[in-house]
Amino acid sequence: MDLKQKIIFSESVFAQEVDGEMVLLDMNSENYFGLDEVGTTIWQAMQEKETLQDVYDAMIEQYEVAPDVLENDLLEFAEKLRESGLIEIK
Repeated sequence: MDLKQKIIFSESVFAQEVDGEMVLLDMNSENYFGLDEVGTTIWQAMQEKETLQDVYDAMIEQYEVAPDVLENDLLEFAEKLRESGLIEIK
């Protein structure tokens, strides 16, 4: 997985923001997922942007973080979402 890849959201996932945090429901597996404030920000950026690079660019402007740390964290987060069936990475 790399930053050039596109994000495709599963149509079976419903997302709702509650008190600044995102709650996700996968209708296929009937599993709930909760995202903290940073996870919510990344999820929202993923919905607005086309590639992981676009998400990275938006996040690097918003947070004071080392570029390599952000890249690793973003790729790890995307991989967890992919493994859970919430997104596809193409």
